[in-house]
Amino acid sequence: MNKHRGRTVAKCRNFKGIKQDSLAQDLNVSQSEMSRIENLEDIDDNLFAQIAEALGVSPEFLDNFDENSALYHISNNIDNTTITENSNGISQVFNPLDKVIELYERLLASEREKIELFKKNKPEQ
Repeated sequence: MNKHRGRTVAKCRNFKGIKQDSLAQDLNVSQSEMSRIENLEDIDDNLFAQIAEALGVSPEFLDNFDENSALYHISNNIDNTTITENSNGISQVFNPLDKVIELYERLLASEREKIELFKKNKPEQ
């Protein structure tokens, strides 16, 4: 089954929050030309590769883009911090050590605040 490449471009563009005129500008075409391209069922491989690059994905990723799969991965990994894209879809990756450091820094700041409060409220001897 052949996918409608133009609709796939539009879905991926919308999913990434990129406006049509912005993508058109990246491709050095008018917004109306970009609209025409997004209505094409078949897009030339060279142009399709340029569009994929402008969207920051590979042509293979764009050809296999599935909005439902992407939403599934995001909703099941909502606490993660970085989204990466590859030919298998969208996945989120984070470094657990970053989370530990963040927690430690918050605890340290809290302890420093307590010490300052004790210093201010220390009874005179």
